[in-house]
Formats: sequence, C-alpha cells, structure tokens
Amino acid sequence: MSGHFSALLPEGNSFHFWEKPCTYTQFLHVNASAPAASDDNDGSEQFPFKTINKAASLASPGTRVIIHAGLYRECVRPQMGGTDPEHMIAYEAADDGQVIIRASEEVTSFSPSQGWQLQRPGPQAEDYSHVRIWEHKLDPDMFRGYNPFCAVNILHDRLFIEYDKTDMTPYLNRRGCVFCDGKPLTQVPLYNFMARQDNTYWVEANGQTIHFRLKGDDAPQNHHIEITVREQCFAPDIPFLNYIRVKGLIMEHAATGAPVPQRGSLSCFRGHHWVIEDCEINWSNGVGIDIGDECWHHTRKHETEVIGHTVIRGCKILDAGVCGIAGLFATHLLIEDNLIEGTGWQKMELSWEAGGIKIHDTVDTLIRNNVFKNTYRADHLWLDCNNENNRITGNIFLNGIEQREAIFIECTRDGVNLIDNNIIWNVEGRFDPAKVPVEPGSSGWYKLKEDDTVNGYAIYAEGTDRLYIAHNLIGKCRHSGYYAKPVGFRMHGMMRGGTSRKANIINNIFYDCGEAAIVFPTDDNTAEGNLYVKMQGGYLRVMYPAPETCLNLPAWQEFHGFDMTGQNGWFDIDFNEETGVTLKASENAPFGLPRQMERLQLILDPQEIKPVATDSHVPADKDGLPHAEHVLPGPFASLNIKK
Repeated sequence: MSGHFSALLPEGNSFHFWEKPCTYTQFLHVNASAPAASDDNDGSEQFPFKTINKAASLASPGTRVIIHAGLYRECVRPQMGGTDPEHMIAYEAADDGQVIIRASEEVTSFSPSQGWQLQRPGPQAEDYSHVRIWEHKLDPDMFRGYNPFCAVNILHDRLFIEYDKTDMTPYLNRRGCVFCDGKPLTQVPLYNFMARQDNTYWVEANGQTIHFRLKGDDAPQNHHIEITVREQCFAPDIPFLNYIRVKGLIMEHAATGAPVPQRGSLSCFRGHHWVIEDCEINWSNGVGIDIGDECWHHTRKHETEVIGHTVIRGCKILDAGVCGIAGLFATHLLIEDNLIEGTGWQKMELSWEAGGIKIHDTVDTLIRNNVFKNTYRADHLWLDCNNENNRITGNIFLNGIEQREAIFIECTRDGVNLIDNNIIWNVEGRFDPAKVPVEPGSSGWYKLKEDDTVNGYAIYAEGTDRLYIAHNLIGKCRHSGYYAKPVGFRMHGMMRGGTSRKANIINNIFYDCGEAAIVFPTDDNTAEGNLYVKMQGGYLRVMYPAPETCLNLPAWQEFHGFDMTGQNGWFDIDFNEETGVTLKASENAPFGLPRQMERLQLILDPQEIKPVATDSHVPADKDGLPHAEHVLPGPFASLNIKK
C-alpha cells in the first residue's frame, strides 16, 4: 500500500503507514444478549461480560475486546491505551450481527400535554383541536450527571460567532434529542410552534419535561420513542490514551454540543495512533468523531505531546449535526474509504466549525477515496490554517446543499497542499437571492469590481499560498470552480499575511459553473492544460490590480500566458453515483458570432479532446493507473463517451 501512487504526498515523500499486525495476549468477550452474561464473569466466550465498560476496565496492552451482537446503552470509557502498533487495545465487533452503542434510552411513560397554549386567544384564533401534544417527565436517574435537555448547543468558545449574520435559534436549542423509530424529531423554540408543524418537540425551561407532537398526530404508544441521555458513545475519561483500535461498532444518538471544544460521539480525547475502521456514527447532535486536541485552550507541551497519527477507514458518518470528523493540531492522518453524508442539519455554519471534515494545522495527511455527499450549509472538507504537505485525492464531493464551498483551505501560508483526481459536483451556494443586485440594461457594464454576493465554489482558497489543483472534474458550481482571495492582515506572533498566490491549476475539467471557472486574485499563479466545458462569458478572471479582467480562453492565453494548451468544449457531462461520469455531444448549440466561434475552437465531440502533458505531481489517474507522457485532462485515463 505504502508504495502506491495514491500514497505520495506533495513534497514527494510517501505517507507513513505505521500499522503493523497486532499481537493479542488477552481476549475478553462482551455479550449482553447471552443468558449467562454478567459483569461478575471472567469475560470468556462461555461466560461473557454484560457491559463493554467492564471489559474496558480490565483491558491492557495486547487485549482484544470482542463485542457480540446487541444493543448497548452505555458510554464506553477505555481506562488504558496500548504501547505501540504491535500491542494495541482493540474493541471489535464479533462477526455475529450488529453491535450498537446508543447514547439514548427508551421511554414509555407519556401523558397528554397540559397547561400550555398552542396559540394566543383572539378573534383570529385557528382551530387546533386535531393537534395532539404529548409530554414526558424526565427521570433524573437516567442522566448520571449530564442532562442534555438542560444544556444549549453552543459550548464554551463563542468568540467567533457573527451574531448579526446568523439565526441563533439552533445554537440556543437544547442538546437533547427525541427519536421516534430511529429518526429525530425537530426541536422548536416555543411550545406553540408545534401547532404549525408535526414531528416536533419542545423542552421546558428547567430541562425536566419534554413535549412532543408526532407525525400525523399519532400516539407515542404506537412507536419506539428514545431520548438522548449521554453526551458520547465511546470516549475515554483520561486524555492521551494511545494505540486503540475501534472496529465494526455502530454508535448512535450522542448528545454532543456544537464545537468548540470538539467532542465527538466517538472521541480519541487527545490520544494518538488510533485506528477507527468499519464503524458507523449516526445522528450525533454535534460532532461525529474527534481526533485532535479538542480545543485551543489546553496547555500543550509541544516538544513531547503527540496529537494525530489517526486512521479512519471504511466508516459511515451519517447525519452529524455540525461536523462529521473534527481535529485540531492533528497531524499524519489517514482518512480513507469513508462515507460522510448528511452533515450540517443543525445549520450552524457560522460557528466556523462545520463540515464533513474540519481539521486545523494538519501536516503530512492523506485524505483519499472518501465520498462526501448531501452536506447541508457546511463545507464537505475544511482545512483551517497552517496545513502543509497534505493530499486530497480520489474523493467524490457531491451535492453541497446551500453550501458556500465544497473544499475550503484557509490561511495556509507555507508548504504545498495537493488536490487531485477528485470529482466535485453540484455546489449550490449559500446566499440571499434578494441581495443580488439588479442591473437593468447597460447599468452593470462598466462596474470596476465584481459583486461577491453570490457564492458556491468548488475550491475556495482564503489567504492560502502554493495550492496545487490537478486532474479534477469540477462541475455545476453556482459561482466558480476555483476562487481565491488574499488575507493580508490575519496574523499574530511571527506569522505573516496570506497572498493566495503561486497556485497551480493543472489539467482539470471545469463544467457548467455559473459565474467562472477560475478566479485568481493576481496573475502570480499558473493555469495549464485545463478543459473548459459549457462555460460562457468572462469565465477566467484575474481580480487585481483593478480593474479585474473577465476573459475567455483565447484572451486568457494572450494577456496572461495561461493555459497555452487549454481547451474549450461544448458538450454534456453527467455524473451519477451508480454509472459514473459520461460525456456526450450536446443538443444545444452555443450562441456567438461566426468569428468569435472560430477563435474559441470549441470541441463539440468529446472524442476530440486532446491529450495534455503529464504533470509530475500527479503520476496516476483516479484508479491508480500510471499516466503516460500525455494524458487526458480530468481524473480518468479514458472517458466514457455516449453516442
């Protein structure tokens, strides 16, 4: 694996794979469903423990905890870590069915809600006689010191929130969730909001009673009702436990708050050398998995403290409220072959910690072959500040719903980061259409600066230098495929401002982006070998010095010397998760004067796409096939062309 092309990092070194076959000397079995299960047992297969925590209290380096199928309503608290790659502590699902760790408890006592108004009295009163609201009084013994219905989502560090730009309702909602048949109800801020919408719940001020309305005004006795009672599903109480493997476990319903601090349903709690594989994290209220230093307020011993070296492989991280994977100061990460879907339903993007993956200050990290999709009001991937020698390769970024950008790389002034062989498709943008200026007639022809109201970028570089973007397919972005701006004054200590210069945009395909394919802040960047398909107007732009230039490919080549081997196309590209990428001739012809069309040299038949020179930074295609001396633009060695 380590010699594979997809393991190469931008500086030319290969990612360091530290895993080794592990030697286990102790085996502890947990089987809550077994008739003989008891925490007084010896943990053998014949006499298993009833709880995972009992095994965790006894596990030492070289222990493999084997967890048999069943539902475990506990938060697993490892007491010790391993010592090295060959002597880890493993928590693994046995091969006999699903192992589910759930941070919720089932509740069965309900009564009709009383004493609260569905509407204020008055002549315009509506008839809500059909509405059925139920209540449940919480049992304090369920919570063991943590009642998420008493705590609001927003946690300790609130300094970055721009209160004037965001709806604070989700931040001030309670962390506790109500689940009906495995799906969450929607929390509302006032009791009478339940009259307007079913499948909702409301929490009384003291956090001791919940009121809820089910879909179709059905009775709760007809359903399986659960409420969250624990913050996390798998999390040490002790920081810096290392060399732990978690495999094949399903974790659900964690009542985590909005980061920061970053506290996940599954938490490494500042440990290093964890392997998290084949796990599933469902419906975490805030964060799915945390793998870093948790927050920037801890004291740190930089010369001895290690954060990172974590592997997350083959996992499904589904419906995380704010962030799927979060990591601060975590380096040497391997995140591969995961599905991260449905992130961001809490609508807390302006807390600046939202994303399918949100990591800070990471170095020598490989993010490959993941699928990010249906991310809502958050980035698919956000690398925040000071990221060096990281590679993002072979991923699919699909359907950014009300998403400002798919990939955000922020204030990274030193080193190189490589984004290659990815598919980025359908970035809707997050903006208010009512604020888009109307420019009737010729009123907008002579403006000197582009309006930035509309967004929706595939890759957004903010104060980031030396970004390398090669052999990607970027399509259906509301604004642009690549957008960059300098951040001159964000600095402290010995840091400098970021310029967003020295970017290399090489051998990509840009398709049907709404405003532009590339927006450079200055011409101190490079573009070469790119293919622009169904792009109209001034889709290649340089913003400074003013006035900006908005060009097509021939002018891009003439005035800036960019993309001398670039190509223009007018045909259809379709991306489907099942069938992949297909190209075919378009039935719609573009409009242009004859001499303009001649200059553009549009490729109408995708079979006529010309190969371009191979780039040394990307020696292979998305499937790992080595590149020849000349290759097609985009992530594939060959194209699927429909007749």
